[in-house]
Amino acid sequence: MRHFYRSHLPPGTVLEQADRFFPGIGLAQVTVSARVRTYSGPLGNLELIVKPEGGHYTFIDAESDQMGESRMDRNVKKFFTTLHRIEDPQHAVDASY
Repeated sequence: MRHFYRSHLPPGTVLEQADRFFPGIGLAQVTVSARVRTYSGPLGNLELIVKPEGGHYTFIDAESDQMGESRMDRNVKKFFTTLHRIEDPQHAVDASY
């Protein structure tokens, strides 16, 4: 499954947050480079690509090897919510159902 998010945070901050978040859910870093992180664990494999885009945006591309709405995909969405809370602490994130 593939997810993406556009953030106002700099790429370095996004990668720092990813390095904190994903090991906390049981994923270990497999590869580390300037703009890419690969994680693997009991939930599956995840590749996170972070790149500057169009001025002040950072494009975050997360691709897992899981199908549909897996636990990995829900955690990727939680990670995006974590980034959003850092960007705008005043915003109340509500469930949309």
